[in-house]
Amino acid sequence: MDIAVIGAGRVGTALAVLLARAGHRVIGVSGREATEARAVRYLPDFPLDPPASLATRAEVVIVSTPDGRIAGVCSDLAAQGAFRRGQFVAHVSGATGLDALAAAKGAGASVLSVHPLQTFPDVDSAIERVPGSGIAVTADDEAGYELGERLARDLGAVPFRLSDDRKPLYHAAAVFASNFVVAVLALGEGLMRSAGVDDPLPRSLPLTRSTVDAVERLGPADALTGPAVRGDAGTIEANLVALREHAPDVVGVYVALTRAALDLAERSGRLTAPARRAVEEVLQQWR
Repeated sequence: MDIAVIGAGRVGTALAVLLARAGHRVIGVSGREATEARAVRYLPDFPLDPPASLATRAEVVIVSTPDGRIAGVCSDLAAQGAFRRGQFVAHVSGATGLDALAAAKGAGASVLSVHPLQTFPDVDSAIERVPGSGIAVTADDEAGYELGERLARDLGAVPFRLSDDRKPLYHAAAVFASNFVVAVLALGEGLMRSAGVDDPLPRSLPLTRSTVDAVERLGPADALTGPAVRGDAGTIEANLVALREHAPDVVGVYVALTRAALDLAERSGRLTAPARRAVEEVLQQWR
């Protein structure tokens, strides 16, 4: 299958490499000057032609630009006659709907999105992590879904279908599963330093890894430990007193996450109603 990649960033470059390895004919990639220079290191034999030239010759066009540029790039390509009936045009955004590809659909192309549910700090990690990851496939017809699933499997990934109207909710879930984990770990690192622990990350990351392993083995409800699931109101109050003194900006985060942990513990059947009330009485004082 002839594929053009428009947007030679981390994800676009990785997808081009992996699709070429899978036997597809990647006819070229296109991007801004800085990203094209990076792409050349990974794709030395691929032409860096103008986007419209690539799209016109491709059976599948993958738009892997930043989310805010997808609609504009698609409109520009459509205005140059780059799309046609029988062609597929995809973007790789987790939050953006298929309406961003409306110009391609208006020209007769079928539209879809393929979003790797993974984090990619650089191209090397993207090439390594796409295989084995989940890929959300969204399309407006069965042919689009089938193509997206085929591409996902060719990438070594595991496809799953996602409705277009649920993409923002799905992406919010991904933010909790990835970005907020990083934010919480950063808060933990800062609190460890405030507690006098030098170089805290190497000391706390084994705890984090054990926790993630437990979630994978047991599921979140059974993996949950700590004062919330025990209904340990005294420890939670002591934590909050310490936070008020040393990190008052974190008090609200602690209260919100403790309530989330209480909900999880209660659903699992491991937290009694009296124990929850005792903790809630403490939390009420810290609104």
